[in-house]
Order: sequence, then C-alpha cells, then structure tokens
Amino acid sequence: MKNNRRNFLKIAGITGIGVAGAVVLNGLVNAKDSGNETEPSSQVGSTDESKLSIIGLYGPWAYSLIENKIPAFSFRNDKWQNVERWREAAKQRLLEKLAIPDIGGVPKVTVKKQYKYDGLHIEELSWQLPYGRPTEAILLKPENASGPLPAILAFHDHGANKYMGKTKITRTSDKRHPVIESHQKEYYDDLAWANEIAKRGYVVLVSDAFLFASRRVLLEDVPAKLRKGLNDKNPEDPNNIKAYNTWAGEHEHTMAKSLFCAGTTWPGVFLAEDQKALDVLCARPDVDASRVGCGGLSGGGIRTVFMGGVDPRIKCAVCMGFMTNWKDLILDKSYTHTWMTYVPGTPNDMDFPEILGLRAPLPTMVLNNIDDGLFTLSEMKASDTVLAAVYKKAGAEKNYKCSFHPGPHKFDKKMQDEAFDWFDKWLKT
Repeated sequence: MKNNRRNFLKIAGITGIGVAGAVVLNGLVNAKDSGNETEPSSQVGSTDESKLSIIGLYGPWAYSLIENKIPAFSFRNDKWQNVERWREAAKQRLLEKLAIPDIGGVPKVTVKKQYKYDGLHIEELSWQLPYGRPTEAILLKPENASGPLPAILAFHDHGANKYMGKTKITRTSDKRHPVIESHQKEYYDDLAWANEIAKRGYVVLVSDAFLFASRRVLLEDVPAKLRKGLNDKNPEDPNNIKAYNTWAGEHEHTMAKSLFCAGTTWPGVFLAEDQKALDVLCARPDVDASRVGCGGLSGGGIRTVFMGGVDPRIKCAVCMGFMTNWKDLILDKSYTHTWMTYVPGTPNDMDFPEILGLRAPLPTMVLNNIDDGLFTLSEMKASDTVLAAVYKKAGAEKNYKCSFHPGPHKFDKKMQDEAFDWFDKWLKT
C-alpha cells in the first residue's frame, strides 16, 4: 500500500491538481490505504470500480452528451470532404472558443547574457509583454554554427512546479539546482532535452510559460488573505519552492475562474504568449523560419496540441505525454490534470486529439507511455485511431506517427531519439 500511495501522489504531483487539490487526493489515497473507502449509497455492493466515474452517477449522463457523436467540426464528419475548407472553418471555430487575448506585436528582445557551454552557444533573453513581469527565455544553438538553421520551440512541462520553467529542460552550467536535477532524472533520463536537440543542428528557444518561473504569480502581488502565511523571501530554498508550488497549484482554481470572467481561457493565454515566443524565434537571422517545429512533455504537450493545431508556421509537431480524449477526462482523469487543458464548448466541435489534427497534413508525432497514470490506455489508443483517421482522410497517412513506450509519465532517452529523428526527417530535408 505504501508504494501505491507514493506512486499515486507522484502522478498527482505531475500535473498540479487543477480540480480537486492535493488535500482531497491525499484523503482519497488514505482512505484506500486504510481499507475504509466507502461507496456511493446507490452503489453499495458493487465491487467493479471500472464502472464508477469520477463524478459519480453523473458520469454516464455527462458522457452521453457526446457519446457516439461525430462532432460538428471533426474532419471525420461526412460533411467535410475538402481538407482546406475544413481546416479553415474548424480552426476559426476553435479560435472563437479559445478567446485569445490581443497582446500586441513582436516584442522587443533584450539579450541579457551570451556564453558557451556544452558545445552550444547560449543566450539568456527577455521580453516584456503588456502585462506581468518580463518573460525570460533561453536560446541554444550549436557553437560556431553558420547560416540559417532549422529551429525548435521547446515547451517545458508543468510538473506541479510553477516556480521553475525553462530550466526544467535546459542545462547552462555544470551546477544544477537540486530541484531541477531531481526533475530531469525522473522525467528526462537525466538529460536536458533542449540541449540535446540543439546539438543536432537546431536553434532552440525555451521560454517561461504563463504563470511559470519569471511569469509566475508572486505572493507579494496578491492580497495577504490569499498568501497562507507565505512570502517571496529565500526563493531558492527547496522548502520554500515546495511551499510555493503547493500554493500555486491550489491557486489554479482562482486563476481559471478569473480568466473565464475576463472573457478568455487559460489555453488562449498560453497560445498568445507562445506565439510571441514563436515570433521572436522566427525573426532571428540565424533561423530558417520555413523549418520550425515544436514539442514538449505533459504541460508542454498541451501547448504543442494548441500551437501545432493553430499556427501553420509549425511545420513539424511532437506531442509527448499528453494525448487522450474528452471521454477519458469526463469519466476518469480530469482530476489528474491542470485547469490549463480546457476550452469550454470545444467537445461539441471536435474531440481533443482533433485540435492537434487541425494541422493535417503537416507532419505530426504523438509519443505515449503505456503506464502513464494521467491517462487511460484505451483512450490513448482511441485518440491514435482518431488522428490516424484524420490524416488518412487528408491523404497524408505517412505524415502521422504514434508510438507507445513502456513505463510511466516521462520523455526518456529512447523517446527523445525517436522525436529528434522525426524532427530531422521533416525539418532537415
């Protein structure tokens, strides 16, 4: 039981617990550990947990709202035969639901520092958006590289760690913060994957996402009644980082509701800020803007789904460890995910994998882990079936690939090699 509890909490920690909160999840695990778990009164005597939903008796009804229906803007729907007309209409529909805020043009970039490390030329960058503190970013490319190179917009994960961002997938010196060292060992085979793909001949840009690292909500910027006695002092202390991340996970409810009330969505803000990062990357003279890809694990996978689906400048997309469907989220797994996933009303228009499928026939790869506790394996496979059908109907079957790797939630060396080879295939030829 102890191992089950540890694994469950680790899974919960990956995503930030956007709905129920860690306290509720701890309670659920403790109930199972103690053998005192109770069942709904109308389900007494039932021992088949596979028939229970995370929203109780309301699960089957909620799922019935979309069950066995081909959504209106799905390319699988018989009313759509021309891929270009479908993409234009479906993308416009998604953009309406995303309610992406206007955050201005290409931001002015400041180069804070340049140096060499790990065989790479590294630049520490920043730019100011119309709100919040400056966005910080790390750019990497091969040392002494010449001529415009293909480029990758690399997305860091969520990892229940909003204190950190770009540093989760980069390495700029031999010394790593212990939190980052542990993170990279657990999820990336102790590799900084942005560095590894840069070495293959790419310009790689990693920026802090909305609400992470340089873009995080500081405690001093919210009312004292919301701080729970915490402050921003001694920020590098691992205990303070842990306390901040717990607070930030619980604050997701407030942020999501406030964004909805402002007439936008969390994925809409993500996309707006990521497109500014893409603007910065494509404007560089050392980048061939016709050969740009994007990818990321987990929370980075969410960002890949939306960026890859919406922005045609992304010529190759690799989604790692974040592919499922609305059924999975309705009945089984929404509690394991952050508020950053959801766009109200979209399930009536397209299934979740079809957001990424909006990029068809452009090259797309999805990498899954068989034992990923964030998703149900059957629904990861069902999502593959949906994307394969979209690409087949678009006449681009060879431009889509999905793989299932053994193990839990991760982007390990073997998966990295497969992803990087896919980028090479489409961005270097």
